[in-house]
Amino acid sequence: MVPRAFVEFADPADEGQLFRCDLTWLTSRYQCIFGRGCAGIYAERPDDGCCTLGAHFADEDDEKRTRANVRLLDREHWQFHDVGTARKDAWVETDEDGDRKTAVHDGACIFLNRPGFEGGYGCALHSLALRTGRHPLETKPDVCWQLPLRRTFREVELTDGTQYTEVTIGEYDRRGWGPGGHDFHWYCSGNTDAHTAAEPLYVTSRPELVELMGQGGYDELVTHCEAHLASRLALHPADRLGSGTSATVDAG
Repeated sequence: MVPRAFVEFADPADEGQLFRCDLTWLTSRYQCIFGRGCAGIYAERPDDGCCTLGAHFADEDDEKRTRANVRLLDREHWQFHDVGTARKDAWVETDEDGDRKTAVHDGACIFLNRPGFEGGYGCALHSLALRTGRHPLETKPDVCWQLPLRRTFREVELTDGTQYTEVTIGEYDRRGWGPGGHDFHWYCSGNTDAHTAAEPLYVTSRPELVELMGQGGYDELVTHCEAHLASRLALHPADRLGSGTSATVDAG
């Protein structure tokens, strides 16, 4: 376990909620390196990134929003268009626990355009957003645009009988995947290869964090992140010359 610095503050938009944020993670220089050095979670499928398993939907609204964007895809930009539209919701499957998710086709998510596809390599729903001037969080399943950010909820009861909801904003590390995470050949959030961004994560992932926390919550987070970075530099001036990478190191 690597020591982490957390901050807690009240949600400006909801007096019944309190944010608990991992400052170590949110001030790291993590960035997605899909197609730029990502080794994939399984050694035998390095081009898949984390798309091998498909994406579970958070709820019915998540699936409904994804479906609306699937209707905007065509053969030119989605390699498996014909497979995914062969019947109603052919791009959806149900796992062994009865949960709905994007289908796996030919070993990976049905929306993953493979290298060499003329319409472009990578997620067809991601490229749809870029092509239409939107952010990928508007077109992709929730888990896809959030990863490797993670939001969890916990109900806390105080000794006086009052309660509040604790909302944790942190890292979706290997453990977040459950026992199967130990089997990953490589995983980005804990690998220094992916901690090379020019700016901290709380800056580069602003749209995602605003969506997860609300604008007021994000603005408060920025204040704490900036204070954390300033205090860290005051204690360790040599860090000004470093990359500001996360303290986590991938074991795979």
